[in-house]
Amino acid sequence: MRTATSKLTRKYQATIPQPVRAALQLSAGDAIAFDIEDGVIRLRKALPIDQEWAKALEGTLTEWSGDADEEAYRDL
Repeated sequence: MRTATSKLTRKYQATIPQPVRAALQLSAGDAIAFDIEDGVIRLRKALPIDQEWAKALEGTLTEWSGDADEEAYRDL
């Protein structure tokens, strides 16, 4: 098993290391998906169905879309 690491920025962003980009055949602008199960997270190239599902949910997630919520969670 190969391991690649990356460091988080203050905004919790990270660069995907080159060996991971190559293994997943990622290009700039590609979407990625995080599968979370039992404390293990798998990173993979997002499928079109992943993006369709997220877009379908988008309109239902408005309960936290106020100005106070934006301020409270800005640094996450």
